Amino acid sequence: MENPFEVILEKLTRIEQQLSDLNSSIHCRKVTETSKNELMNIKQVAEYLSLSVPTVYGLIHKMEIPYMKKSKRLYFRKDEIDEWLYKSRRRTRDEIRLDAENYLSKREKRF
Repeated sequence: MENPFEVILEKLTRIEQQLSDLNSSIHCRKVTETSKNELMNIKQVAEYLSLSVPTVYGLIHKMEIPYMKKSKRLYFRKDEIDEWLYKSRRRTRDEIRLDAENYLSKREKRF
């Protein structure tokens, strides 16, 4: 028969591991939420977007990228930059084809 203390010790070890994993998961989630509201300067944005600093200045001049200006400094919110990137997503041929089929099927019902 197994030693009951060994069984208890094994169960406690598993519980500690699960608590540690849960704590780590919560910490990662907090870091991710904090980084969404993170402010970046122009060099950080250029690096984040894999662009040169003059290219980012060009986007600012054309008012194509979201930014904030305080005094002579430019600031960018990471979540706004991510949203700006996602908005410029190109649709696939299948998505365009499905939209066209849906449009045509709705038009046929009118007549």
